[in-house]
Formats: sequence, structure tokens, C-alpha cells
Amino acid sequence: MFVNRKIVIWMLVWAMALSACASATGVGAGVSSPTSIKLPMGYIPNVQYAPFYVAVEKGYFAAEGIQLEFDYSFETDGVALVGANKLPFSLVSGEQVLLARAQGLPVVYVLGWYQKYPISVVSHQDEKIVTPADLRGKRIGLPGLFGANYVGLRALLYSAGLKESDVALDSIGFNQVEALAARQQQAVVGYTANEPIVLRAQGYALNEIRVADYVQLASNGILTNETVLKENPDLVRAFNRAFLRGLEDTLANPDEAYEICKKFVENLAQADEAVQKQVLAASIEMWKAPRLGYSDPAAWENMQTVLLEMGMYPSPVDLSKAFSNDYLP
Repeated sequence: MFVNRKIVIWMLVWAMALSACASATGVGAGVSSPTSIKLPMGYIPNVQYAPFYVAVEKGYFAAEGIQLEFDYSFETDGVALVGANKLPFSLVSGEQVLLARAQGLPVVYVLGWYQKYPISVVSHQDEKIVTPADLRGKRIGLPGLFGANYVGLRALLYSAGLKESDVALDSIGFNQVEALAARQQQAVVGYTANEPIVLRAQGYALNEIRVADYVQLASNGILTNETVLKENPDLVRAFNRAFLRGLEDTLANPDEAYEICKKFVENLAQADEAVQKQVLAASIEMWKAPRLGYSDPAAWENMQTVLLEMGMYPSPVDLSKAFSNDYLP
């Protein structure tokens, strides 16, 4: 799960100023010697990071000469740091890549982890919100007018020919479960592998509209920058290879992956195992693909269409520079 924050202008300007002199730790080294990499995760330790935990536990990153450190700090802006070449990699959602490129940051998305956009709109069944068109006139709660939740909702509205002015949006922070349970909102926007599962576990009968059922959007994956790709492409390939081995193992043996997660996620052993395994299972469904890691150009075109319709940037960016499949195994 990624808590995506809007890229603020001052941070982007700061990042661009740093880019001339900064270099990522270990980027200049070959993968034959250990390369220490700090990876911004964007969220707390969670079973949804299972492929990374599996890849570390089984030594796949170590085999590629990479010593990986997970950075769970919410204040870490991975996109800005990668754009400034202060870090070689970050986890990122597709809309952040295009927003950063529109502001001049030389970031490049090099591996598509999620093949389905992981956002859903959920509501109590008696609200009778079954399709995107049913959202017209409804009060909808979401963390704020930023990030994947907002983009996913706007994509759903767009698919039904609706505009933001056709609904009432409330910025409620990350309190979607509580707000819907208390019926403070007619619907809430959340992550497919989080809020709907938690609410159903609490006994609520829900309708769920998944963004991925209506529009294909560029989703969560691995970000690097043009400098790393030019100076150390082998590091990018090594990072991707290690991650994809962890992803393959997680898909093949979710129970094993869950047990490995207990070593990385504090208190997971004491958590509701049935719920947490549902979270992992829902995530796995969004990771599956005929070719793991592949970025579909159509998903990026759709994402750009939605962002332009939202007015997030004024003119199209060059998608051929925003993502690449050239660094997959």
C-alpha cells in the first residue's frame, strides 16, 4: 500500500537544485560489490510488501550485490529524492511519475509491480452505489484531493461521463473505515486491499467499485532516474531481477510469503491472520500478469488522459521518457 502525497512545487524546485551535485549511494559501484540502497516505501511495514521481504529473506538482493534498507518514514519524498539523484530507487504510483515529469524531474518508471490500479470506492449496500454513474450527487470521503485515491476516483467519474462538480467530496484524512462505519459519508475511497477488507471483517455489507474494472491506469512500481539509467543500467537490471524473483515466489507460495512477512512486520503474528491473508490475496490478484514487471503503454496513455482532464498539468508529457520496459529480465 502506498500513501501517495501530492508533489509540492517547492520540493520539486529543491530537488532540481540538488540534482547537479547529488549522487545516489552506491550508484557508481558495480553490482559485483555490495551496494547499499535505502528504499522509500511510502507506508508502514505491511504484508503488501511481501515480494520485497521474500527477496531479502531468500537472498535475492544479496545475490545481485545489493544491501537493501527499507525506509518507512512518511516524510520521505521518494520521487523528489530520486529526481534529485539522492536515491537510486523509490516505490511510486503512476500518477506521481507523470506529475514529476511535468515539473521537469528526470524520473523514469522501470518496473510495473501492480498491474491493476489498487483503488476502490466502497459504500453500504443500501446506498445502491453499484456503478460509477451511481456516484452522481453522492457525498464521498477520501484522504484529500491528492494521490492515488483522488486520481482513481476521478478516473471512475471520467469513465461515467461525470465531473468532480457532480459529486460532493470531503477530505477526511485516512479515516475512511471509521467514516463509512459511522455513515458520515455515503461512500469512501480507499485501497482495494485495505478498507473494503477491514469493513467486511467488521460485518458491514458493502458495494465495491474497483477502478481497475473500469479503466486501466499505470499503477505502483519502481522508479529510478535518467542519471542512474545512463551511468549504471546494470544496477537497475539487478534490482529488478531480485524483486521479480521475490514476486514470483510470493505468487507461487503465498503461505510461505506470509510467514516471511512476520519477520519484517511487527506484531503480524498477533494480528487477525484471516484478515491479513485476505489483504495479501487481494494484493496478489493485482500483481498477476503474463509478463511480470511489464508496463502497458495503454495504461500510461489512460493515466495521462485522466491527469490532463483533472488539470494537473497543462500539456502532455513525453510518455516514451516516463517509463521503460528495457530493464526487465
